[in-house]
Amino acid sequence: MSAAASAGVAPNATPALPPLLERLRAQPRLPLIVGSAALVAALAAFALWGHGPDYKVLYTNVSDRDGGAIIASLQQMNVPYKFAEGGGAILVASDKVPEVRMQLAAQGLPKAGGVGFELMDNQKFGTSQFAEQVNYQRALEGELARSIESVGTVESARVHLALPKPSLFVREQKKPSASVVLTLHRGRSIDEGQVSAIVHMISSSVPELDAKSVTVVDQRGNLLSAANSNGRGLDVSQLRYTQEIEQGYIRRIEAILQPILGASNVRAQVAADIDFSVSEHTDESYKPNQQPGTAAVRSQQSSESSQHGAVPPGGVPGALSNQPPVNPNAPIVNAPAGAQANTPAGAPGGANNNARGQQPAAAANAASTTTTSAPAGPGSARKDVTTNYELDRSIRHVQQSAGAVRRLSVAVVVNYRDDAQGGKSAARALTPAELDQVRNLVKEAMGFSQDRGDSLNVVNSPFAGDGRDAAEPDLPFWKDPANLPLAMQLGRYLLIGLGLMFLWFAVLRPLLRKHLGPPPAPAVAEPLESEADAAPAPVDEEPQISPSEALRAREAERQRADMDYARELANKDPKLVATLIQHWMNANDE
Repeated sequence: MSAAASAGVAPNATPALPPLLERLRAQPRLPLIVGSAALVAALAAFALWGHGPDYKVLYTNVSDRDGGAIIASLQQMNVPYKFAEGGGAILVASDKVPEVRMQLAAQGLPKAGGVGFELMDNQKFGTSQFAEQVNYQRALEGELARSIESVGTVESARVHLALPKPSLFVREQKKPSASVVLTLHRGRSIDEGQVSAIVHMISSSVPELDAKSVTVVDQRGNLLSAANSNGRGLDVSQLRYTQEIEQGYIRRIEAILQPILGASNVRAQVAADIDFSVSEHTDESYKPNQQPGTAAVRSQQSSESSQHGAVPPGGVPGALSNQPPVNPNAPIVNAPAGAQANTPAGAPGGANNNARGQQPAAAANAASTTTTSAPAGPGSARKDVTTNYELDRSIRHVQQSAGAVRRLSVAVVVNYRDDAQGGKSAARALTPAELDQVRNLVKEAMGFSQDRGDSLNVVNSPFAGDGRDAAEPDLPFWKDPANLPLAMQLGRYLLIGLGLMFLWFAVLRPLLRKHLGPPPAPAVAEPLESEADAAPAPVDEEPQISPSEALRAREAERQRADMDYARELANKDPKLVATLIQHWMNANDE
């Protein structure tokens, strides 16, 4: 029996597998090929398991009715799907999302909560006016609900409109009103600015609808449109404007002090009193009259009358004195040369000015009257002159816009200085000169005004420490929720690596050693027959052996080992040896 033949028989082989042993002997690389194929298959399986189909969101936050209809349609189209955690979204393969959405849209899925103006497309002939009005109101409510649902924080919305019938009588006309019910997403809230935007959008979409007549309520019954009433005073824009003013002053103060004291050594806070009232002021004033020579004349009137030879009435009143006058005589009498002229108080130098604050003057002119009369006697003459002068008037209209700063209150805290002395840091307070310098810089940065009533308080005090020192300690990396996805990914690859190591060490490596490696040496060697071989060589003698002799000695030793292994195998399982020899003989005959 040769060594090659003995090497092809495994110690634990059974007589029932001679064809398999023969195939392994004929193709020694077959186990390596099978093991490599199994390794590649395992790698492919783990890769496919680790990198499954990429699912993306098809629809999210759909109602139960729409969700059931969508699932039924996906099952009919044989499209695999799954639900996200919590069932809030339906996921399908990423490469099929656009196609599936278009197919579901063709089926009218998902159905919206309300209908829009498409309700007016299928109007039947002979529809009553009441039905048309109801359909129009439903369509308008549906369109408004769809517009509100486009807001990111709103999951669904319902709009109710109260549209009164038009009336020909002004006293009986009623204004429309609206109410909105919002269903917000879980964990989200809507701010007052978004509520105000929804209110103004609805009021702008319905004719003659005032924003004050729109009520907005969330799914918990909270009134969201209370900010639009007059009872709140300030609205969101005014509060935001106040915060922007305060933050602007804070940035200016800290920006001018940080280069001197350090970025972490200055803290500033500003409280701004903003005047949001809008005022209008109209002032009409009248100036006193100017000098008569320089004043502008508005109008002038003069009248003159004369009478000659008339006897003035006289005597005792009674019947005798009431006699008709006698026939008048007309003597020629010259007018007296020294006629006197009387000038009343209303002359041009004493013009009457009338100015009463903001009320217009009853007489917007100044009058001057001159009267000239002759002395009593046979003849008399009278002359009146009235002159009106223009009055100076100035009208001023002032409109003050909202948003003016009424008063500023500023508080600044400055940390102690850090002075290094002898290699050790020591904190010291600022000197009064340095505090005055800081105070002056803050006044210039904030635009300090004593007339406006601004106040400034600068305090120098040691800081207790950075806010980060008092914060909670960091969580260990195995407790941090942010590291959970990374841990799952690493665990997946670790599991793949352990599977591959088990496949190599437990299956492939023993199989390769079993069928491709040299046969194991016998456990117990039999004693040599010749005494010369059994006698140990002298210790002190070192025989000189040539390379050819050493090679022959190794071959002889290997042949003896093969013979010993064959003997041991024949003693343990003689049937297997007989079957193997018979097989070889049949092969030689062929």
